[in-house]
Order: sequence, then C-alpha cells, then structure tokens
Amino acid sequence: MRPLPDLATLNPGAHAARQPDKPALIDAGTGAVVTYRMLDDGSNRFANLLHRLGLRRGDHIAIFMENHPLYLEICWAALRSGLYITAVNRYLTAGEAAYIVRDCGARVLVSSQALAEVAGALAPLAPDCVTRLMVDGVIAGWDSYEAQTAKFPATPLAEEWLGDTMLYSSGTTGRPKGIKRKLPDVRLQEGFRSMETFTAYDFHADMTYLSPAPIYHAAPLAYCIATQRFGGTVVMMRRFDPLEALRLIGRYRITHSQWVPTMFVRMLKLSAAERAELESSSHVCAIHAAAPCPVEVKRAMIAWWGPIIQEYYAATESNGATRITSAEWLAHPGSVGQAKMGILHICDDDGRDLPPGESGLVYFERDEMPFEYHNDPDRTRRAQHPDRPGWTTLGDVGHIDAEGYLYLTDRKAFMIISGGVNIYPQAIEDALVTHPKVRDVAVIGVPDADLGEAVKAIIEPAEGVAPNDALAAELTEFLRARVARYMVPKSIDFIDEMPRLPTGKLYKQALRARYHAGQTEKQHV
Repeated sequence: MRPLPDLATLNPGAHAARQPDKPALIDAGTGAVVTYRMLDDGSNRFANLLHRLGLRRGDHIAIFMENHPLYLEICWAALRSGLYITAVNRYLTAGEAAYIVRDCGARVLVSSQALAEVAGALAPLAPDCVTRLMVDGVIAGWDSYEAQTAKFPATPLAEEWLGDTMLYSSGTTGRPKGIKRKLPDVRLQEGFRSMETFTAYDFHADMTYLSPAPIYHAAPLAYCIATQRFGGTVVMMRRFDPLEALRLIGRYRITHSQWVPTMFVRMLKLSAAERAELESSSHVCAIHAAAPCPVEVKRAMIAWWGPIIQEYYAATESNGATRITSAEWLAHPGSVGQAKMGILHICDDDGRDLPPGESGLVYFERDEMPFEYHNDPDRTRRAQHPDRPGWTTLGDVGHIDAEGYLYLTDRKAFMIISGGVNIYPQAIEDALVTHPKVRDVAVIGVPDADLGEAVKAIIEPAEGVAPNDALAAELTEFLRARVARYMVPKSIDFIDEMPRLPTGKLYKQALRARYHAGQTEKQHV
C-alpha cells in the first residue's frame, strides 16, 4: 500500500497549484475536459456566491442535473463551504423533485437547460428556494449559473469548513427519506469521511476512474469526489452502455472503476467479438456494490477480468461496511465480506443475537448513532435495534459464517410468504438472469387465494427472443434444476422493459403496484 499522502494536499486547490492543466474530469460523451484549475476556480467562485447569499455552515443547497461537466464543480463549492448538498435524481417528475428540495430545506437550487421543462415546473412547487441557477441557458424564474458565478473571485473562502452530502433514498419502498449525517468537524485540508476506504482501494494521484453510473447516486458521487481528492481523473459517462464502457477502459487507460451487478450482466451478454474489444492492461481495481451479485455472474467476471474485482456492502447511512477481494470471494463465494466499519450482528425479529449460519436482520454496532432520517424521527427509530440504539439496520437479511463473512439473503421488505413459507426472491432472480434468453428479471409475490402469496417471475427477454409459452416452459425447467421446488414461480409474465432506476436498482414498488391492481402484461403459466 502506498504511503498516506499529506492531508493538506487532498483538495482541488492543492492540485490546481501543482498541476493546473491536468484533467480533473473528462466527459466521455463529448471529450470535454475540466482541468484542476477550472475545477478550483469554478468551485471557489460559486462558494463565494453562496457565502454572499448568506449561506453558512450546515445550510443546504440542491442540484438537479444530468451527468454534466460542471456537476462536480457545484458539489465542491458546497463541500468547501461547510454546506450540505442534496443531489436530486434527474429522472424524477417536477412534483417528486420539489418534495426533496422542500424537505431538505435547500436555499439554492442548481439545474440545467437539459432539464429546463421539469425545472420550470418544479420552481413554483418549492417557493422557499428563491435562488435558482441554471447552467447552459436560462428560463423564466431562473438566473444563469455562469453569469452569476463570474461576478465573484476565484479565491478560497477565509474558512473552508468541510461539508457533506445529504442524499435521499430512492423511494422504492415508500417516500424518499433524507439521510443526514453529522457534519465532520474538520476543515477542507484536514481530512474527509471514509478516507481509509479509498486508500484500501489504492486511490492515488495518477489514477483514472471510470464512472458509468448517474452521478446523483451516493456511491458514484462519493467515488468521483474521492478521485479528485487524490488528484486523479474522473471519466464520466453520460449513461451506461456496455460496449462503450469496455472501449473506454482501453481508450483512457482506466485504472479504477465502479459497477453494479446489472452492468456486469449486460457486459457478459455481449457477443464474443464485442467482449474481445476490451483492452484492460491498466485496469487494476473494479469495484462493485449496490446489490448482491449472482454467484455465477461474479465468477464469470473474475474469470474474464482477473482478480481485480472488489466488492463492498455499505449505504449512504454510513452505519457500517464490509469489503471482500476476489481471492477472498473465491474462498467464500456469495459473501460480501467481513466488517471493516462497525461490528456485525445478525438478530432475530426480537433483537436477539443469532449464531453463525442462522439468518436474520443485519445490524452494525457503532459507538453512536451515525445518521438520522431528516424530518422523520419514527423512521430513524425503526432503523435502530429495539434495545441498543447504537445498532442500526438497513432492513437487509443475511447470515455470517464462522469466519465473520457476511452473506446477504435479500431485503426483508421483498420477502414472499407463500403457504406459510418464507421465500426470498433474490435466489430465484440470480438463477434466472444467467439464462441466455433473459435480459432482466424480477420476482415478486402476488395475491393468491390458497397460498396468501404466490411467486411470480417477470421477465424482460433478451433482444430478439420472443416472449411466449415455450420460453416460459423453458425457464421453468431451467429453474427446477437450480432452486428448491417451492421457489419455482407459479407463473411467469413478460415485460418490454424492466422498471430499473438508472442506478441499476430494481423499482419493485412499481411492479407490485401494477400486479396488486390487476394490471398485468401477457401471462404465461
């Protein structure tokens, strides 16, 4: 492992002074470059504007933009001003986005001309956020970000307290909730949250990091910011495309990257000729998270890319984390690793500790509560252990083995109770997604007069594959050899496109609502 760099050098100002023309960010879609001088000057100008507007440590701003070259500049302005920044999902409707802007108490909102239609409808729904800035153009009720920031000097604030993100859950099981962590009591030059995570992945000044995901999401944003902390270069994709992602690894000599399992599946299903386009001699660290990866998918990725695959289990709440290397995973297939932050506990529904091998709710023990759900004390309390407030859960179910390796079963909220038997969809989904005729899959419980709930698989067929009775029968036979009999779906439906968020997370709430309302696609039993 490299020696720890001087903390005072881990910020855009230090990098701009040392290597002003080095790319801090490259827009993979256009080739546009943001240098460290541009990043430092732009974030300082916006920080000075925010200070002139009266924002002080602990105040909030929000950003509602696509993956844009100025995105990280805006974030750095807040981070070097001691502010909270709320990155809003760019795919939300005006009403959904306005709810987040209101709930977080943002005093400044930044959007872009690309989202002008939604932004225009959003503004009157969040009347307390009176300062609205737009990049690449203006509409009624908004000011030009570029014109306003140009009025201010590119010099740092007198005191640069470190800010933080306050992001919102995706809302897949209810209304989005703001995840608020206590502001770090340090200045910009004195350190940053989870630094040990990035040093464990060997982040360094000469790295080039590929970000294929929407940057408003917690992990892509955190890892892009960390790359620039260390003085590396972020290569930002506007949207994920499996073949283009492979090409970018070679084109930009990518050293580090981060993925979700759905992206692995898409890349593995490329043709042999397409997969052969990968030139990955520079690629030393491919990180994945966000959802458990099917065992066969991960095994295939390690065989293809080599032992560079790293996995972690963590969340925006920062209540705990695990990590696992390729070598560890091959010895413990299916695990998401050992605890690296917090102490792992597996508990039953009454909060009692369970021994290795038994499944229950996954808790992390910390000295103090590391987060709260903004404006929602009831949700905060529900995340805590019934007797030990420092223990918190995200609602995941799993077990640990004798060596302390964690294996996730599924989200407790996704569990199907069929005929009195608890069934977790993840195992069924993991099996089905490996079939060559399946592009995507979701498994849910649907009302059943006899069983209470019946297992239903919803399939998005691979390109060129016809959704018909023959395919349903083929998939059913495929499953019977891979999961227990009671887990085989009672019915299989087909769908044109699975409702996945751009982060790769499956929006099961939409599927459940559709089926519970009786609105189905063509069904095959």
